[in-house]
Amino acid sequence: MKRSQGAQTVNLTVPVEEKLHPGRALNGSRTFGSFGALDMSFRLLILILFLILPASWASAAQDVWTGVEKIVAVGDVHGDYRQFVTLLEDAGLIDRNQKWIGGKTHLVQTGDVLDRGPESRKVMDLLVRLEEQARKAGGYVHALIGNHEAMNIYGDLRYVSPQEYEAFRDRNSGKIRASFYEQHIEETTKSLPPEELPELDEAYRRDWESRHPLGFFEHRFHFGPNGKHGKWILGHNAVIKINGTIFLHGGVSPKYANDSIRQINERVREELMDFSKLAGGIVMEEEGPLWYRGLALGDEESLTPHLEMVLSNNDARRIVVGHTVTGGAVMSRFGGRVILIDVGLSAFYGGRLACLIIEKDRTYALHRGRKLELPS
Repeated sequence: MKRSQGAQTVNLTVPVEEKLHPGRALNGSRTFGSFGALDMSFRLLILILFLILPASWASAAQDVWTGVEKIVAVGDVHGDYRQFVTLLEDAGLIDRNQKWIGGKTHLVQTGDVLDRGPESRKVMDLLVRLEEQARKAGGYVHALIGNHEAMNIYGDLRYVSPQEYEAFRDRNSGKIRASFYEQHIEETTKSLPPEELPELDEAYRRDWESRHPLGFFEHRFHFGPNGKHGKWILGHNAVIKINGTIFLHGGVSPKYANDSIRQINERVREELMDFSKLAGGIVMEEEGPLWYRGLALGDEESLTPHLEMVLSNNDARRIVVGHTVTGGAVMSRFGGRVILIDVGLSAFYGGRLACLIIEKDRTYALHRGRKLELPS
C-alpha cells in the first residue's frame, strides 16, 4: 500500500488472500484506487479531505474511570445493526426509538463494529448519537478501536461488504468514480511501455468498476483523518480501565505487558495517523492489543504469571476482550480474571444475543434477556 504525506499519490490497496493475522496483511495486494492528480472538478474536494487540512482529531486523554456503578460491555458487532439494537434494548440502555435510557451506565463496545455485515455505518452513527445522549445523562459510551476499525483507516478492505460501500453512495458517486477512472487510465498509460499496456477497452473498465463500486471513494473519504468516521475512530481509545476492569479488543500479550494503558493508546493513534509507522508497530502486530488471542485461546497455566503481571501493573482485577468468537456465550477464563465477550452477535457468526454486565464488581452474562452470574 503506497501512502504519502503532502500532496503526493496515495494508493489504496487490498490483499488478495485472506490472512488470519496482520503480520502478512499487506502482502499480495492489488491496487484498488489512487489519489493523485484529479480533474479540477474534484481536485479541491480530495485535497481538503486528505491533504491540506491538519488532522483534527483530539487525543482521547482520559482512559481510566472510577466509581462507575454499572458497566455493560458488548463485543464484536460486525455491521449487524438490528442485533446490536436488540441487545442494547435487552440491556436497558436504549428505548424503542434508539434513545439512551441507560442513565449513568457505562457502555463499552470493545471494537469491530465494522466489516462483514451490511450496516456498519448505521451502527457507527447510532454510537455517535448515544455518546452525546449518554454524556448528558451522566453515563458514557466507550467505542474502542478494534483491528477492523484500524484496517478501514489504513486501507485493508478485504472484509468490507458491498452494502457498506452502497451506504456511502450519493448523487455524485458516478461523477467521482468516472474522474478516478480517467486519472487511473492516465497514470497507467504514462507508467507502462506501450507493449505492456493492457487493452483499455470496455471490458477493462467494467472490471475496474467492479472493484470500485459506487460509494467506494466516499467510503475512503469518510475514513480519512478528516472524514466523519475517521475522526470519530481516531478520537477513541484502544484500551481503557473502568473501576478494576481493563477493556480492549484483542488482549495484552507478553510483548506489551509492561506498556501502560496510556502508552498503548498513544501508539495506536500515532500509527493510524502516520502510516509510515505501521510496519513493525503495534497496530498490525500479531502480538499487539488489536490482534492478540492468547488470553482467549492460550494455555491458562502457562499464561497465568503473565496475566498476573498485567493485572498488577495496571492495578486491575480482570481483563475483558472481544475479537475471538466464543461460540455463543460470555465466557470466563483464568478463574474469572479474563472474560471473553465476542459471542458472535452478528448474523455472519450466528446472531447470538449476549453481553457482559458488571455491577458492584460482580459479573453477569445477559444471555437472550436473562441475567446470569458468571463463575469466578
